[in-house]
Amino acid sequence: MKKLTHIVTGIVFASSGLFVSTASAEVSYNIGWASEYYYRGILQKNSSGSAGIDYTEGGFYAGGWAADVGDGLEVDGFFGYNYETDSGFTLGAGFTGYYYTGEFDDTYEEVNFNFGYGMVAVEYSVGEWEGFGASKDYDFLAVTLAGDNGFYGTFGTFGDEFDGEYVELGWGTTISDIDFGVAAIFNSDEISDQKSSSGAATEGEAFVFTIGKSF
Repeated sequence: MKKLTHIVTGIVFASSGLFVSTASAEVSYNIGWASEYYYRGILQKNSSGSAGIDYTEGGFYAGGWAADVGDGLEVDGFFGYNYETDSGFTLGAGFTGYYYTGEFDDTYEEVNFNFGYGMVAVEYSVGEWEGFGASKDYDFLAVTLAGDNGFYGTFGTFGDEFDGEYVELGWGTTISDIDFGVAAIFNSDEISDQKSSSGAATEGEAFVFTIGKSF
């Protein structure tokens, strides 16, 4: 996979016996900046700003998000539906599209499935990369453990016609309505941008700082 973006999408396949939300419609906005923009363990750009909009009503959600990737913008669109059971299980399914205004990369479109309970969240996505005329299919699986203290750890791996895996360890907090985060990312040579002295791809590592605000 050449490049990718950031967005966690979800929705739930569930029977009529599951929890039904009664929340009213809400629109929110977000802005952010990352010292290095990584998505699924893949470096997109050093020092990247972003902004987005989200709409939610009951379990339905939809929105858009854009980030600076150097050669134009990455523009994402997503929608889906989420359910939560009375026992605390969350289930979801949705769609995400990743589009580019320049030649930084080509279109990705994928279906996302999500499951969560307690500290554990699982994402499985199946998609297609247009590949500038040489399309490829891919899938992605990620497992995240997150605590109430803001610490989290994620292991993600690509499959089908894409290869590579990564580990991300991070911490986030909110101070005066501003979100701060730090993360260490360790990726395999298939998705790393780092090279050895001989020019061969090597496993990579990075330390990332993020700041953002929702309103």
